[in-house]
Amino acid sequence: MKSRILSSLVALCVAAPVWADPANGVVELEILPGWRTDSGTHMAGLQVRLAPGWKTYWRSPGDGGIPPRFGWQGSQNLDGAALHWPVPEVFEDNGMRSIGYSTSVVIPVELRVPDAGAPAQMRGQVQIGVCEEICVPVLLDFDALLPIGGTRDPAIVAALLDRPRTAQEAGVGDVTCLLEPMEDGLRVTAQIDMAAMGGYEDVVIEAGDQRVWVSQPQTWRDGNDLFARADMIHVNGGGFALNRSEMRITVLANGQSVDIRGCDAG
Repeated sequence: MKSRILSSLVALCVAAPVWADPANGVVELEILPGWRTDSGTHMAGLQVRLAPGWKTYWRSPGDGGIPPRFGWQGSQNLDGAALHWPVPEVFEDNGMRSIGYSTSVVIPVELRVPDAGAPAQMRGQVQIGVCEEICVPVLLDFDALLPIGGTRDPAIVAALLDRPRTAQEAGVGDVTCLLEPMEDGLRVTAQIDMAAMGGYEDVVIEAGDQRVWVSQPQTWRDGNDLFARADMIHVNGGGFALNRSEMRITVLANGQSVDIRGCDAG
């Protein structure tokens, strides 16, 4: 297990310095300017288009993917951003799972605007992984003026409607996480009271700390209870504390998804 974990971390580190040229037609990024919401935020969108046969990755891409990274340097009248990820696809390549999107995806971005009476400048960079037979990171610049009013964009609305269901919406009952110490980290076993979604259920566990790597869970069912067991290690080595309330568990099946925030002690 330890050698597999180290191999996954090394693969990500080796990939990081390699940059692809977005001008080669593999990927395009367009900002959808969106509209001001009733709550005073601004809802914009990042539209990523990919060449045929290519894919990009979700916020937690699995061992076979490259996690996206966003920077907002140069933005004006913006004070924080929340990404609303649509339901992703699950890919299997050479026995390794990755999670992401093919062809195209619109990622709604909800932005806090301190001065509601002024436009906002959305400027920065996004690093995403793109993959066909090989996977490389691509660095894309964006710069768009977001209007004071704006109009509801059907592409953004559709992406918002395609978000995972919440635990409450899906009728999820008790969720517990049993933590067991390992030599180089923690082993977590999640027990989720939820009806079967049909077909194979993929589970993603996020620690709530980007410095903690989580393995692909082993999953099984016992009646109405879904179990998922994964190993966690800190990327810098050594021990770490895990806050169960910050953990995030996503269940994917049949093009649907359930987003579960936090779990109780097992």
